[in-house]
Amino acid sequence: MNRIFKQLAAVLLALVLLAGTALAALPDRLIPGGQAIGLQLQTDGVSIVELAQDNPCAREAGLRRGDVIRAIDGERVSTVRQVTAAVSASGGQALTIRYERGGKAAETAVQPQRTADGWRLGVFVRDSITGIGTVTYYDPENGTFGALGHGVCDSSALLPLRSGLALPAAVTSVTRGEVGTPGALHGAVTGRSPCGTIRSNTERGIFGTMAPPQDASPLPTAAAAQVHTGSATILSNVSGTETREYAVQIVSVEPDEPQGRNLRLAVTDDALLAQTGGIVQGMSGSPILQDGRLVGAVTHVLVNEPAAGYGILIENMLAAAG
Repeated sequence: MNRIFKQLAAVLLALVLLAGTALAALPDRLIPGGQAIGLQLQTDGVSIVELAQDNPCAREAGLRRGDVIRAIDGERVSTVRQVTAAVSASGGQALTIRYERGGKAAETAVQPQRTADGWRLGVFVRDSITGIGTVTYYDPENGTFGALGHGVCDSSALLPLRSGLALPAAVTSVTRGEVGTPGALHGAVTGRSPCGTIRSNTERGIFGTMAPPQDASPLPTAAAAQVHTGSATILSNVSGTETREYAVQIVSVEPDEPQGRNLRLAVTDDALLAQTGGIVQGMSGSPILQDGRLVGAVTHVLVNEPAAGYGILIENMLAAAG
């Protein structure tokens, strides 16, 4: 299964996270997650993932990586197959492309170029994305869940979601994090039947419906003012389907930091350091527990300091759950 990730000075894990949202009342108790899940997301529109180097027609028309194609010659498109069919049927005539960039709609004309494989628009596109991530919480009151602690991005933009499925998964291997190179969990889907549906992809996590594990027990949730520096733990699945608790330190708390970096973390658990080197891609969403409460979720690893990372406060994550 392909991993989804975005690498910056700090790397968003797995499969990247909204300021200014009014905080809703916290649920009293949530079931912490920690389990790895497979993610299958269908895009709302067709995303441009790259521009062809040998075909400049799309680039010259102003299209860019990360744009979302919404319609061609007035006909709405939502799949790669529809885009391919429209270009093939063009006969080389210019096509009117309606697209979206950064939430704003625009339109341009692109004249396909003839190639050995037929007419081509000069873009590589996709209508779906797959990956592995970690469940943060289940809400036993309404059957919902949250995961990742950040959004799923295509290029530099938040992936516009049409629909999505969560599937049972197992971690098959680990690439340890090293200085300058973030590590990663590698996983595989373990069944054909979905275990949940995904309804929203936000900068603070993905959210949907899923039944919690049968033997799970809820914990109180922590408001931002209850979270402090000092000892804490994370729940994570870094081998097979086993979820374990690992020791960390919360080094700093920044409740108003807008990029999912409310909590600076340092891994202190010898077993986790030996197995993964610290926090790696695929662990995003791992619940952070402190004083018997669910306080947040892991979101980032530092490229040059794999034993360190960041997390989002559960209060901020839940504000995006709707």
